[in-house]
Amino acid sequence: MPFVKELEQEFASDPKFNHEYLWFLGMDTFNKRAPEVILGKGSSALLEGRAFGAQTVSGTGALRMGAEFLVRHLHYNTVYLSAPTWDNHPLVFGYGGFKDIRSYRYWNPASKSVDFDGLLEDIGKAPENSVIVLQLAAHNPTGCDLTQEQWTEIANVMEKRNLFPFIDAAYQGVATGDLDRDAQPVRYLVQRGFELFVAQSFSKNMGLYGERVGCLTVVLGKGRAQDATNIISQLKLIARALYANPAKYGAEIVSRVLSDPALMEEWKKCLTEMVHRIRAMRTRLKEKLHLLGTPGNWDHITKQIGMFSYLGLTSCQMEYIRVTHHVHLGSASRINMSGLTYMNIDRVAGAIHDTVTRKYN
Repeated sequence: MPFVKELEQEFASDPKFNHEYLWFLGMDTFNKRAPEVILGKGSSALLEGRAFGAQTVSGTGALRMGAEFLVRHLHYNTVYLSAPTWDNHPLVFGYGGFKDIRSYRYWNPASKSVDFDGLLEDIGKAPENSVIVLQLAAHNPTGCDLTQEQWTEIANVMEKRNLFPFIDAAYQGVATGDLDRDAQPVRYLVQRGFELFVAQSFSKNMGLYGERVGCLTVVLGKGRAQDATNIISQLKLIARALYANPAKYGAEIVSRVLSDPALMEEWKKCLTEMVHRIRAMRTRLKEKLHLLGTPGNWDHITKQIGMFSYLGLTSCQMEYIRVTHHVHLGSASRINMSGLTYMNIDRVAGAIHDTVTRKYN
């Protein structure tokens, strides 16, 4: 993003800018500003001192730190992940100490949409004190997000069953192009009174993939602000054992952006442009498949949002398109829409058409 390049040039010419270690939980300014992005500056949890941030090594580090805390200090043992989910989720929570890793239904291959009845049924059977990992927006890998009404029903079940929500916010702003709109599910849960963890990442929404900038945002219940100090002390120990200190450079960039209204507006504009481009690629791909007469209904491509989409190809078809057309898809035919351009979309559409119309033994 242009403003990131400008900040990097500013750092390079600043003789006072250095590469000193941060403390175990990172940069104070970052830890103040990052939770404001996800919870909103006017969040009652922030104003009452019962919500705080801890800088981590990207969203993965936030998930890992949160997982270990829940196992070590709250003695939680069971975690539920969506089926399908990001490939790294089981590893992160397994190495974080969870012994019982389960899944809840999320993807309906027949309708190419969320299997919400299955989801509710599965979490409705979850043991008390289970951790429910929910992706905030731009679900990876399906591209299918929950509606606000569905979040409300999930909240009802979690409240009834005494379940702990752990929100993975890897793509805030990348779903709709609006940071606040994408954050509404978290803000709703906080308003409902849930205690929760949020794993934030600035890899995708600020283009800082290699800088590994993340935050574990912790929200406590009303009247529990006094417990924040004890929790922070335990998170310090976990961070120290995992990686000692999070990285400074990327956190400095994010902190500058989040503290400067003009840079914030530039960031929001870039997010809007990014999402519009991805939507344009979705529309273009669907139109190309319709023009080619590719069998099947491809409306799900434009109904899904974010960077990823499930094409619905079989394992044989995925192997064929990879070997014959050198189109490499993720597990279960996940395509990264941000990789499509006006230069390659015709070739990709043609490859999908050939793959779908081919007869397999």
